[in-house]
Amino acid sequence: MAKVAAPKQIRNFCIVAHIDHGKSTLADRLLEFTGTVAKREMQAQLLDDMQLERDRGITIKARAVRMAYVRDGVEFEMNLIDTPGHVDFHYEVSRSLACCEGAILVVDAAQGVEAQTLANAFAAMNAGLTIVPIINKIDLVNARVDEVLVEMEQTLGIDPSTVLKVSAKTGIGIQELCDALIDRIPPPVSELEAPLQAMVFDSHYDDYRGAITYVRVMAGKVKKGEKIRFLYTNSTHEVVEMGQFVPHKRACDALEAGQVGYLICNIKSLDLVHIGDTVTLPGDRAAPALPGYKEPKRMVYCGLYPSDGQDFTELRDALEKLAINDPSFEFEPETSDALGFGFRCGFLGLLHMEIVQQRLETESDVDLVQTAPNVTYEVVMRGGEVRMIHKPQDVPDSGNIEEFRQPIVRVSLIQPTDFIGPVMKLCQDRRGIQVRTEYLSPTRTMLVYDIPLAEVIYDLHDKLKSATRGYGTMDYELKGYEPADLVRMDILVNAKRVDALSVICHRGDADRRGRGVCKRLKAEIERHMFEVAVQAAIGTRVIARETVPAMRKNVTAKCYGGDITRKRKLWAKQKEGKKRMKSIGSVDIPQKAFMAVLDTGEE
Repeated sequence: MAKVAAPKQIRNFCIVAHIDHGKSTLADRLLEFTGTVAKREMQAQLLDDMQLERDRGITIKARAVRMAYVRDGVEFEMNLIDTPGHVDFHYEVSRSLACCEGAILVVDAAQGVEAQTLANAFAAMNAGLTIVPIINKIDLVNARVDEVLVEMEQTLGIDPSTVLKVSAKTGIGIQELCDALIDRIPPPVSELEAPLQAMVFDSHYDDYRGAITYVRVMAGKVKKGEKIRFLYTNSTHEVVEMGQFVPHKRACDALEAGQVGYLICNIKSLDLVHIGDTVTLPGDRAAPALPGYKEPKRMVYCGLYPSDGQDFTELRDALEKLAINDPSFEFEPETSDALGFGFRCGFLGLLHMEIVQQRLETESDVDLVQTAPNVTYEVVMRGGEVRMIHKPQDVPDSGNIEEFRQPIVRVSLIQPTDFIGPVMKLCQDRRGIQVRTEYLSPTRTMLVYDIPLAEVIYDLHDKLKSATRGYGTMDYELKGYEPADLVRMDILVNAKRVDALSVICHRGDADRRGRGVCKRLKAEIERHMFEVAVQAAIGTRVIARETVPAMRKNVTAKCYGGDITRKRKLWAKQKEGKKRMKSIGSVDIPQKAFMAVLDTGEE
């Protein structure tokens, strides 16, 4: 069948940039300029509609919106997908790239090319998208437009003459940007007469309408009332409603090839919608499946437990709802001696973990206890079997381990040249191996290091910001697993091992970390009627100990003067009572104590 060009007036594009370079503000100006949103309805960061996004000032979920732009009497349909900028949400970006033909690359006029700018730009180029580069915030007093143009040419190979100068805040250059989008980004090429083939790129669950599926139609068309089939789950449904986001849902009768919109099919089961799935027609007319997305790699795991054991089922329902909206997060049930029944959850990074925890507490009103996060390790057993270790409790006895491997990431750190020394020391303290140094411009440098992931996720970003006075940025990607001298460090409270406090660390750091954790726990655990011993141990060898003293009553207060044997008798009796209490007493461990194991003991 001959290919028919889809309506030439459609343009699908996304916005990619480093965090805080003005993507959401640029999206606001485009919505305002094209008249998609009336002036009176306008508010800052309109597409960041999740309360958490507004509170933290970051984009967490990609959002799709349709805009109409009239030029020379011709109306163009522009579908924008706004994407997050933080490294943890790179998976959201990769899904958006699959639905677009072009990308606006935003670079801050004051801060220049940052680590995440490079990562997202290369992702867009590798996906074969047409890049429309812009320099944003040209209205700032400290804008360095000419220097930033040089940086973009050196790092990304972008021709300076193609870069547009824009201010998303004041609206300068927005019309030129809209014209460039229409002139430079190719229209979607697809077959209108072919059978329906659409890509599911997002979904969320509505309590009244069921699952709402966001799709980009690649070929054919879909009409209201038609039967459609999801290939991954092989389930057939009837389309009850469909439409586009402008930016709120607006129903329409059909979606054609090249368009982006949503489908509602009264799907009540959360297992039936999979992001990356292909929607097509039932029966013999089905189109082949589209190549979906690479399964995201969860890098950080932690346990989530309801603080009240009765809330287990509520927590499970809340996690299921969240997983349909955020497929990069996974969970499975687990039990802990200290905390009871809960879930082991996998995340893309530490910010992702924090966001999921906050969404659970605000959207589902579940009170949580969270254990310390840890990364995934590989263990090669004596028999040659390779095991993935998601939690320290799963580490086998050291006698059965042939080789212990840890995940290594390649970290790119961009900072002003003045701060190279402190940043190199920071990486070396975390067992980093230097790969190369690049000068992006006379004042800015990129250092590339291979560092164990466990050393990166907890506080490298915070320490980098402190060492560079806020000017340093970083991005990382997984390189693979490498052998290391690792051990499992257990924490014993009152001679009982607390499984939720175990950590995997390097043998050389174990003594220092053990002392640090014991000191922190001594401060966190409240005093009981008996003394509490807090110990760190590797196998059977105790490497650190602190004692939480008992609360004591002055039993000799009424003995003034007189015989010392009377006092000794009372002290012995008290000691006996404390001993009995210690054997049957249980120690309450507060939530803050579970995060104490992250203490590296540096201070």
